[in-house]
Amino acid sequence: MSESWRESCQQAANVLRRARRAVAFTGAGISVPSGIPDFRSKGGLWSKYDPVEVASLQAMTSNPAGVWRFLVDTAIMFHPARPNSAHIALAELERKGYIAGVLTQNIDGLHQQAGSETVVEYHGGWDNWYCRRCYKGWDHSRAHELTPGELPVRCECGGLIRPPVVFFGEGIPQDALRESDRLLSGTDVLLIVGTSGEVTPANTLPRRVKNAGGTVIEINLGRTWYEGVSDIRVDASAERALPVLYDLVVS
Repeated sequence: MSESWRESCQQAANVLRRARRAVAFTGAGISVPSGIPDFRSKGGLWSKYDPVEVASLQAMTSNPAGVWRFLVDTAIMFHPARPNSAHIALAELERKGYIAGVLTQNIDGLHQQAGSETVVEYHGGWDNWYCRRCYKGWDHSRAHELTPGELPVRCECGGLIRPPVVFFGEGIPQDALRESDRLLSGTDVLLIVGTSGEVTPANTLPRRVKNAGGTVIEINLGRTWYEGVSDIRVDASAERALPVLYDLVVS
C-alpha cells in the first residue's frame, strides 16, 4: 500500500467520523472480487450480448428467447457469488452507525447478503421475479439450471416472466427514486465505491450531494467521471480499501 493511498484513507476516515449523515453509493466494481465482472468490461456480459437485443423493453416482445438466454447466463454468474470484504465493511459501517445505508446500481443482492440493512437498488434487483401480464410472482431460485429447451419462461397466463431490473428503455422505478431521495436527504458525506460514473441518471447523484455542500469521498481504481466532484480520492480497489477505511474509522 502506497503512503498516498494510506493518507487518503485516513482523510476519508476523519471525514466519516465527523459526518452528520453519510451514505455509500456503489457500482459494479465492488462486486468484481465476488466473481461478477462489470457488464461493460472485457469478459462482461455486454462483450457476449448486444444489450438492445437481450436487455431492452423492445427485446422482451421481439426476442423473448434471447432475453431469457441472457437472464440464465446472468443467473449462472450470480449463483455462486458471495459478499467480499468490501460489502462486509460497508455492512459493519452501517451497523456501527457511521453510514445510514447503501445506494447501489448493482442488482446482485450482495449488500443484503453481507448484512446491510438499508439498501436502495437504483436499477432494480434480482429478487421478486414476476409475470409481465398478470404480475404473478415466480420463483427464480433455479433460473441458473434452466436449459435452452425451457426458454423463454412464461406464466400460465402466457405472459413472459422477468426480473424487476431496469431494462434499457425503462425508467428508474418510482420506489427507487423515492427511496434514494429519502436516503440522500440531509446527507453531508457520500462515499462512492466501484463506479466510474458512466451510467445516467445515477451518475448525477454524487453531484447532488456536492452541490448541497457535502463532501464526496471516492474509492476507485483509475480515472472516472467524478474528477472535479470528489473531495477525497482513494485510488485502490474496493476490497482492499474499505476494510482499511473501516479499521481507521472505528479505531
